[in-house]
Amino acid sequence: MAVIGAGILLLVLLLVVSIAVGAVEIPVLSVVEVILARIYWMLGTAVETILGWVYGLLSSVFELPDVSFAGTLVEPVSGDSLYDRIIWKIRLPQALAAIVAGTGLAIAGAGMQSVLRNPPLGSPFTLGISHAAAFGAAFSVIILGTGTMRSSGADAIAINNPYITTFFAFLFCMVATGIIIAISRIRASSPEVMVLAGVAIGSLFTAGTMFLQYFADDVQLAAVVFWTFGDVGRAGWNELIVMSVVVILAMIYFILKRWDYNAIDAGDETAKGLGVNVDRERIVGMLVASFVTAVVVAFLGVIGFVGLVCPHMVRRLIGDDHRYLIPGTCVCGALLLLASDTAARLILAPPISCRLRFSRHLWELQYSSISLSGGVHSDS
Repeated sequence: MAVIGAGILLLVLLLVVSIAVGAVEIPVLSVVEVILARIYWMLGTAVETILGWVYGLLSSVFELPDVSFAGTLVEPVSGDSLYDRIIWKIRLPQALAAIVAGTGLAIAGAGMQSVLRNPPLGSPFTLGISHAAAFGAAFSVIILGTGTMRSSGADAIAINNPYITTFFAFLFCMVATGIIIAISRIRASSPEVMVLAGVAIGSLFTAGTMFLQYFADDVQLAAVVFWTFGDVGRAGWNELIVMSVVVILAMIYFILKRWDYNAIDAGDETAKGLGVNVDRERIVGMLVASFVTAVVVAFLGVIGFVGLVCPHMVRRLIGDDHRYLIPGTCVCGALLLLASDTAARLILAPPISCRLRFSRHLWELQYSSISLSGGVHSDS
């Protein structure tokens, strides 16, 4: 728990630093001051609203004079300063999106590795769910024509109807999940069948994306490539709220199932002897993890590596006990994605998926060398 607490503290510090750095440097004290002032205003407004509601109920019973509580506790925040606009309209949503997306992808990877008992391969990216999202986006851009050309120099390629693209990316994510689960049901939902089915589905959707790109014009092709580069800067407050709700519900589910996953780690027969419905937990866990991945990828684009490596990193620090593995993985995923996004704004700002994909291949090389030397043991 001390490691998780230190990780949360580091995450808070990194959040402040991430908001402060960028094209316009903002002093750290100014960042803290602006955020605390807005939080104080929101809490004060909430208290004023509750007081007004209670006073209104009392006024319906007793004859009381009309009183307005608006502005009695806090003064309205103008939000017109340069720092306030940069923080609340650009950097804070982007930083929080990195935290939420990193948490969601990491816990999805931990859930898949737990129910499949296959740590080396269990992740949304390796099981083809992200590839299905890329195919859905390509279908939306090329077939439905949602990619367009802008005249501005910095953002020449854009998605003129991002919600349609998001919807089709989400739809094909769930289609891929349904196919994997349907195949596993035919073959008694063994972990090996689910992993192999996911890899095959991912390859199939990758081939479909390449097929669509062959018939695309230059603008459509650029729009597809633009979407597949995952970017947490695409999320606004509305998208952040949707992702947060889904990720929090998934976290609650996996934390409630921590004892079942500990039993599954001991083997299917042992888990069944302890009263765990292994087949049901495996399918429901895959559905929840895939749903979280579908929501995050649909809004932000393809972001790999987080769901694969974060559970491995946490296992080496605090072990395989899911009571600590699941919350530790959430903190690790949030830290990794937020640190990557912060580093992007300090260097040349390439898409975040490029940096994570490069890091992923380095990790795979290291993991393969350790596995060959007998340093890591897998039950799959």
